[in-house]
Amino acid sequence: MKKIIKAFFKEIVPIIVGILVALYINNWNEDRKDKNYINRISTSIQNELTESHNDINIKLVQQKTLIDSLKFYLKDDQISLDIIIKKADGIYIPKIRINSWKAISNSKIELMDYQKVSTLADIEEQKDLLQMKAEKLIDFIYSNYKETEKEKKEFMIIMMSEVISTEKSLQEDIRKIIKE
Repeated sequence: MKKIIKAFFKEIVPIIVGILVALYINNWNEDRKDKNYINRISTSIQNELTESHNDINIKLVQQKTLIDSLKFYLKDDQISLDIIIKKADGIYIPKIRINSWKAISNSKIELMDYQKVSTLADIEEQKDLLQMKAEKLIDFIYSNYKETEKEKKEFMIIMMSEVISTEKSLQEDIRKIIKE
């Protein structure tokens, strides 16, 4: 009976050790792949947000020029919104790139630091808010583009200021991620 038990352990122990070693190697390999994935996605997020940050900087200057033009022609009831917009070279809204964030938020979000996830989620929400404000601004312009009234110009200044406010908030969050 002892020989049977000894033989049994001699055969089972190497199998169990082999399985445990295989599991350890598999876990190590999965961790290595996850770290590599996070490094690649983090680099991609950094690149997208850097581009977005630069685009915001460019668009802010153009938007402030439009606001200055609106203020300059505020009391001139001969100049309509469309002429002011043309003189300011149009309306510009920055493109906020978060494709890499969306990719990881739908798959391996648990691998990322909570603070970074929270900030990226805030950026996504602010991007949506910016898009909504931009759509409202465009709707306002389309329905009032020939208007020359001071009140319409003031309202457009307010709307542009709201867009700028959201962009500045976006920039702050983007800086937090870029600095990491």
